[in-house]
Amino acid sequence: MSVINLEYLFKPRSVAVIGATNDPRNAGNIVMRNLMAGGFLGPVMPVSDTAEAIAGVLTHPSVKHLPKTPDLAIVCSPLDEVPEIIHSLKERGTRGAVLMGSGLAAMTTEERTDVVSTILRVANPPDFRIIGPKSLGFMVPSLNLNASLAHTEAAPGKVAFISQSDSLLATVLDWAKAKGVGFSHLVALGSRIDVSFADILDYLGSDPLTRSIMLYVESIKDAREFMSAARAASRNKPVLVIRPGQALDTVVGDLKLRETGDHRLVDAIYDVAFRRAGMLRVENIDGLFDAAQTLGTPKSVFGKKLAILTNGTSAGILAADRLLAGGGELARLDEETVAAIDALIGRENWSRTNPADIPFDADGKAYSEALKLLIKDKNSNGILVMHVPWKAQPDVEVAQALCDSVKRVRRMVLTAWLGSGAAEESREVFRKADIPTYDTPTHAVRAFLYMAEYLQNQEMLIETPDSLPTDFFPDTDRAREIVRAALAEGRDALTEPEAKDILAAYGIPVVETRIAVSAKEAVIAADALGYPVAVKVRSPQIPQPYDVGGVLLDLETPERVWEGAASILARCVRERPDAYIEGFTVQKMGRRPGAHELFISAKVDPVFGPVLSFGHGGMAREMIQDRAFTLPPLSMTLAREMVSRTRIFTLLGGTPSHLPADVDDICLTVIQISQLIVDVPQIISIDINPLYADSEGVLALGGKISIAPFEGEGEKRLAIRPYPRELEECVTLRSGRHVTLRPIRPEDEQTHRAFLANLSDDDLRLRFFGVVQREFDHKDIARFTQIDYDREMAFIATAPDAAGEPETLGVMRTNTRPDNSEAEFAIVVRSDMKGEGLGSQLFQKGIRYTKDRGTARLVGQTMLENKAMQGLSRKFGFAIAPDPHDEDLVEMVLDMARYGEKA
Repeated sequence: MSVINLEYLFKPRSVAVIGATNDPRNAGNIVMRNLMAGGFLGPVMPVSDTAEAIAGVLTHPSVKHLPKTPDLAIVCSPLDEVPEIIHSLKERGTRGAVLMGSGLAAMTTEERTDVVSTILRVANPPDFRIIGPKSLGFMVPSLNLNASLAHTEAAPGKVAFISQSDSLLATVLDWAKAKGVGFSHLVALGSRIDVSFADILDYLGSDPLTRSIMLYVESIKDAREFMSAARAASRNKPVLVIRPGQALDTVVGDLKLRETGDHRLVDAIYDVAFRRAGMLRVENIDGLFDAAQTLGTPKSVFGKKLAILTNGTSAGILAADRLLAGGGELARLDEETVAAIDALIGRENWSRTNPADIPFDADGKAYSEALKLLIKDKNSNGILVMHVPWKAQPDVEVAQALCDSVKRVRRMVLTAWLGSGAAEESREVFRKADIPTYDTPTHAVRAFLYMAEYLQNQEMLIETPDSLPTDFFPDTDRAREIVRAALAEGRDALTEPEAKDILAAYGIPVVETRIAVSAKEAVIAADALGYPVAVKVRSPQIPQPYDVGGVLLDLETPERVWEGAASILARCVRERPDAYIEGFTVQKMGRRPGAHELFISAKVDPVFGPVLSFGHGGMAREMIQDRAFTLPPLSMTLAREMVSRTRIFTLLGGTPSHLPADVDDICLTVIQISQLIVDVPQIISIDINPLYADSEGVLALGGKISIAPFEGEGEKRLAIRPYPRELEECVTLRSGRHVTLRPIRPEDEQTHRAFLANLSDDDLRLRFFGVVQREFDHKDIARFTQIDYDREMAFIATAPDAAGEPETLGVMRTNTRPDNSEAEFAIVVRSDMKGEGLGSQLFQKGIRYTKDRGTARLVGQTMLENKAMQGLSRKFGFAIAPDPHDEDLVEMVLDMARYGEKA
């Protein structure tokens, strides 16, 4: 993950085209023509040893003969020539290239692997950055740079489009041209041997010319990098994504997945990853632009209640129908609003409800006055204004009147002018006024719902997690011991009693279970457990014993257990003569009348690592197909969100004949399974089915765990880095007070708010460079407490106060660049804690952490008058120098390679 040298790709001052030609069908000719037609202001230097001039520009025989070093090289030569070309470019000092040449598809897998590894060895990214191979190229319209093979140009704009598909990029160009949409960047990534989605997201996330980012994604190579970059970018600006679903995973997915049918689950996992990253997924290209247009405005939608204003009753009903079908709500108009519109246009001249259908010949003044009244109504989250063509009333006049009336309005207003011709002129008026406009009610409503969903995803990202209903202290050592023993025996699965022992070690209530190898042992086990019992066949070839009559329930005597075991054995031999029968599982009957049958599963996805699923369980689980997915790590809030996305969640709320199930206990169980698969990385799948759930809590009846050897840390498998518990430590201050230094957690929101409130005005002024801010809203505190541990770190000092409640005493923050080249720090300690040595303890912990992660430099700024901070920095070896851009500030820089020499 790195943005190093990407500026040479996307902000070049000069361009060379290697492999340029006069063949109009060749990539080297097409890209030369596009560069020249685009009007790029820097020099364009074609390299060719056969043609004297291409597209009116004199050529150069080789890279070494170029008159100046190009920032960007566009390589159209065959792929097997690329390593030598990159070597020549690096010798000249070039920092990046786009590979457009042919040859990749014709290579065998072995040949392709060999040439790609050679290219990467020569390029050594990020020293030399590569887009492609097999890339259509990219465009930066604001620079008049068309370094692509596209058939048309793009207009400048605020939207970036990044595509894994060349053909879709070309399609989007046509679509955008017809809709008048401009772009800040268009990039076709090609085969992504170097520059990835994560790199581009990091680059565009801080690009001031990009207001929103659109992605076309088919597959992800490094989930941890992608999720980290996507979460960071989506906090700054809208990130929209389109991905084909099951068809893609069936046709071009992994062969093993296709054979097992798991392709049906792949898209669901991508979907939850997008949601967890705060991105908005849309269904098609049309929806991509509709959503981008709405999300690109500075106005927000904080719900799904829409008010509709129209001069056509049928058009309004159509929009309302689409709204309700999409999960939205028709806003209920206040009585004051209804009375005001009555007074404006007459009680008998409109519907007196939502949709508000005013007379079809309403002029611009009537429209704008009615809109102002709807804007004042607090019951709606947005207003859709529609207009049906009417000969006696110019469309453009109405549009202009509406633009004038909403210039300083903060509420979201969308428009849908139906028809073409004059309607298109009106839509252009709205575009110039930066008001979202659509040509059909369906598109307008869809855009509104997309915005509501996006902001809901954003709110979920910063929602303060609920506390666990109860603390649980897993016996991790016991779980690991069971797994180690099974692996030592060469097994790839645990027995059911072993699986339940592990579940119990993590605090999950289970039904006691025994293993028996014969009918006689089954009777002994039943006597020990107590009657009634259930008996189930054990066979590697019979994964679902119910299918062959291999399960008997409610056996109440030793005789029935004996006879039942014999009958099970006979049926299994008859139904599955190929199966090896290992014996029987005997478990005490779990009687929970009226309990819901659920399931909780975890498996390791090859891309996103551990993935959890929850839903309607029991024997009919696969037929019902009611399930939701999520990625660990989890909080109670995230667990509840997953549970709420299932159909059975409604039933868990209770019925006239059943009490509500303990949803908190269900969510806690999800978290326990999430923690288990992280703590014991040798576990590759867990399946609890059925899991009984009722008002008394949960009870696991069935449990299966598959295992495999694994070396390394379990958290490395996760797409999102979990809370780094290993960084917790206790220190003693000069006063003898014991303090815990640990990474901040989302649950620290209230104590962190109190910490900021207790800082003196002088502390706040020095920390925030002169700005004394006393009021921090939820979003501010969420940004402080809900961090991406892959990129940020905030160590807090916490200890019990006089009442025994935890309080925050200080915080040390670092924010690391994606390429790990530099981290910026900030530190503040509560005023009454100064002189205790807490600042030094926090500072040293932050420095050690930065050095351990391999960051090259730690830097910070402070006010010139803050001598205490400067003195603390010098103590740890920082170099202090005036800030060249601000005379009131100084810069503090620590070369991490030298840390320890003076500390």
